[in-house]
Amino acid sequence: MHADPTSPHGERRAAEKFLVRAAVPQDAAAIIQLRSAYILSTPLSAQWIRRCADELAVRLMPDGDARAFVIDSPTGGPVACALGLIHPVLAAPSYPHGLAARVQMVATHPEYRRRGYARAVVGTLVDHLADEHITLFELHTSAEAAPLYRELGFSGSPALMRMTRHSECAVAAHDAQPEETWVPPEQYAQSLPKAVAFVCLYITDEEDRPLQLHSVYSPSHPWHMIGGAMDLGERPWDAAVRECREETGMSVKGPPRLLATVYGQPRAQRPYSTPQLVFDGGRLTAEQIRAITLDAREHDEARVLPLQLWQPLMPKGDFARLRAVEEARRTGVAAYVDSWGNA
Repeated sequence: MHADPTSPHGERRAAEKFLVRAAVPQDAAAIIQLRSAYILSTPLSAQWIRRCADELAVRLMPDGDARAFVIDSPTGGPVACALGLIHPVLAAPSYPHGLAARVQMVATHPEYRRRGYARAVVGTLVDHLADEHITLFELHTSAEAAPLYRELGFSGSPALMRMTRHSECAVAAHDAQPEETWVPPEQYAQSLPKAVAFVCLYITDEEDRPLQLHSVYSPSHPWHMIGGAMDLGERPWDAAVRECREETGMSVKGPPRLLATVYGQPRAQRPYSTPQLVFDGGRLTAEQIRAITLDAREHDEARVLPLQLWQPLMPKGDFARLRAVEEARRTGVAAYVDSWGNA
């Protein structure tokens, strides 16, 4: 993905909410620890952490090619970081100084996620690099993080393909098994089909009328169940509880009861599959429904209607999912839907 620093989304409003500071060489070890724990598919050994920290410390010197911005925990030490590496390129009209920057890593400790830390450190990094006359930015992102980078002015192209080549000496350095039977974990992970896992809660009122939330950001899917994407390493039911709390202010109680498995095929605008687990969120009283507190950044209305009245308000595929989930709760037989998002 590439960023346009002239985009109105490149403004610094996110960074103003937090104490974001420039990293210094003494932060190198903590930054590498974040990279090892939350970025790499296989954590680094102690020897590699020391080696990478020593290298990064030098590159974070004033005359180095690394720029990093961090947010510290209340007790000290970075818990969020965005690291960029500057490199020369052949000049062009859109980057006349012949400089580019690769956003090498963006990481946040799990305990500090969903507070805007990633937006703050990335926004500050991009602004700082633009002040250094760097106008070409590149990064690789997951599907979950892509909306954040688009808000910061990055855009993606489906024509681009990431390709990786490891030399024989690099493979040997990892004490690999014979070439025909072993592939480095990161390379193998890149070869796997991409998917984003979602969780949803099917909630009704006491008359079994489905509750749906109205989205402020998705006109193609205006009404949907409570839920969202799972975080890395998060268990499905824990994700459902978290999403419910964030989207409505409610604390849903267990035990988990799975109503449906829903699968969406990859397509041009979404080049990854979307498996979903739909749990029973129970029945709410009228008082509980009135007490719902919505996050205005995501939803502007919570509505309860009889099942059939939802049909004209949503795409065909969304209603088919809702109907299948309703039947699963009513009959006690879990539903399987493999055509979600097709219409």
